[in-house]
Amino acid sequence: MSAAQGQKAFTAQLKKVYSWYTGGFIVFVVMLAMLEQMGLPRATIGYVFLAATVLLYAGIGIMSRTNDAAEYYVAGRRVPSMFNGMATGADWMSAASFIGMAGGLYLQGFNGLAFIMGWTGGYCLVALFLAPYLRKFGQFTIPDFLGARYGGHVPRLIGIVIAILCSFTYVVAQIYGVGLITTRLSGVDFTIGIFLGLAGILVCSFLGGMKAVTWTQVAQYIILIVAYLIPVVWLSVKQTGIPIPQLVYGAQLEKVTQIEKKLADDPREKEVREIFKRRAAEADARLGDPNAHAAGRVALEKAVAEARGANDADALRRAEEALAKYPKSEAEARAAWTRDKAAAARANPPLRHGEAFPGKDEKARDISRRNFLALVFCLMVGTAALPHILMRYYTTPSVREARTSVTWSLFFIFLLYFTAPALAVLVKHVVYNDVVGTAFAALPAWIQSWSKVDPSLLSVVDVNKDGIVQLAEISIGGDIVVLATPEIAGLPYVISGLVAAGGLAAALSTADGLLLTIASALSHDLYYKMIDPNAPTSRRVLLSKVLLLVVAVLAALVAARKPADILFLVSAAFSLAAAGFFPALVLGIFWKRTTGIGACLGMLAGVAITFHYMALNQVWLREVFYGIPKSAPVTSLWWDIQPISAGVFGVPLGFAVIVLVSLITPAPSRATQHLVEHVRYPNLKPA
Repeated sequence: MSAAQGQKAFTAQLKKVYSWYTGGFIVFVVMLAMLEQMGLPRATIGYVFLAATVLLYAGIGIMSRTNDAAEYYVAGRRVPSMFNGMATGADWMSAASFIGMAGGLYLQGFNGLAFIMGWTGGYCLVALFLAPYLRKFGQFTIPDFLGARYGGHVPRLIGIVIAILCSFTYVVAQIYGVGLITTRLSGVDFTIGIFLGLAGILVCSFLGGMKAVTWTQVAQYIILIVAYLIPVVWLSVKQTGIPIPQLVYGAQLEKVTQIEKKLADDPREKEVREIFKRRAAEADARLGDPNAHAAGRVALEKAVAEARGANDADALRRAEEALAKYPKSEAEARAAWTRDKAAAARANPPLRHGEAFPGKDEKARDISRRNFLALVFCLMVGTAALPHILMRYYTTPSVREARTSVTWSLFFIFLLYFTAPALAVLVKHVVYNDVVGTAFAALPAWIQSWSKVDPSLLSVVDVNKDGIVQLAEISIGGDIVVLATPEIAGLPYVISGLVAAGGLAAALSTADGLLLTIASALSHDLYYKMIDPNAPTSRRVLLSKVLLLVVAVLAALVAARKPADILFLVSAAFSLAAAGFFPALVLGIFWKRTTGIGACLGMLAGVAITFHYMALNQVWLREVFYGIPKSAPVTSLWWDIQPISAGVFGVPLGFAVIVLVSLITPAPSRATQHLVEHVRYPNLKPA
């Protein structure tokens, strides 16, 4: 049998296996739904979903275990384009896409479309500039290409550092999402949930590397896309009677816009917004007064003494309650005042969901437009430079399959991305109609259940004490919009379990790819290519597995601290990848004059300016790296660009440094130029 016939038979076998898998998964969900109707407890359903999915992925990992280098790093280069597209879709559909995207659209409205445009557009850059050429190059990793193209260990080492930096930032976000979902499914503590989910991550990537990760990701994609579509379709049917939410949510958006206009002028909404405005002003004043905490405690103690002296029982009770709630230490007080100051955003009228580049004046709208375009740019270029995505195109049998694989990737990603805007609008319609204006005593059950999971994700507090929910009294985190959709839609709890399992699949699949990227960078690029070129395959693979375990535990420890929301962490990874890799990769492929010195300096300059800008303008980072207290205002923005889009400065600087330095340094060797020609032109034989 020829290689082509063998590949065709392998593809047919895969289609048969995954068809049976999909049918079995549907039967499993239907059976759980029937058992729920017969009285199966919700907690049991959550545990069943958690155990079944993790065991499924573990089974694939065990069956795909390998110690062969080609199988471990690039799945033997025999993954068919359609299946690689599905695996890439799962690898790409991280917790940020599955959990955070619709939530971002819910909170930001039109501006949230930057994520869809940037992440989707990035695959056009992948197809045009990188995927086929890297596959033609034919090695294992991005540092492999940098080392061969630019010569010597220095470019490879810089590539290793950047790959680890952006991948570690990204994997922390995924593990954070894993903890959130596992907590929802099992009810365990968030930190315990992180390490439970970590077991599911490790069992695939640890045992079989890229081979196990690939076939697990195909299985995970099927689960996550089914889980995402079912509740959105159901919400669409309930609200419009039509099961195609992507085409009909425009009508619901018109209704949402009308409600937003009414809420902007509602007297009770204005009252609540004024309370938040006053609290923010008071908190700002206290943060500027070093004696505010002590003075506040003295005033409350004086009020207690006066009420006791006057024998006023009601006044005494109120004063004692106020004193009991007062922060015990200055650190607690400043943290509380910082939260109150941050609540100033809730003093603004509701954001118009469909308004492009919102703002109170032309300057504010210009800043909004600028940040929208900067974010689209960073996400597009970052997509085209993320090492765990580019590594996927090393796994296809040929250059042509790599190109086709990008098309399949776009199709499978499109299915979710085309649905996310509809989901955001449909959920907002429910909140505006079923929650806003409702008595606190009659709140929907999903509000109460999610408030218990984490008050920072969902909180509804009666600020003006009128017993009725105002929109400004609702604090909702984008990370729960998707996970809460089945309960919002009134679906059986088994669908909530299904959605949580889909989110878990999305987070696990991306985390697997990221951890493998980091482990490969250390074991293959650093150890094998730079330290011990004679190391046997078995030692290299074993070292990769050990390093993967260590990195996973470190990432879990960082994620347990909840350093930032998922979307910021993910976007930071994109900016770092864009600034670090994109200029060096594109110029390395399309400009033979690019030199190793230029590439090294360009990569370092791009990453340095990007990280500096993020660290200087992100509260939790600037405190760590620059000693700036969290309460200090952010005054270091350049052209009002938010730190989430820091790569907009790093990418142009990287290109400029590489071009300028390359022009003043000796041209690359003839052998290097032959390598570029070999990579660029499909039919050219290597020199």
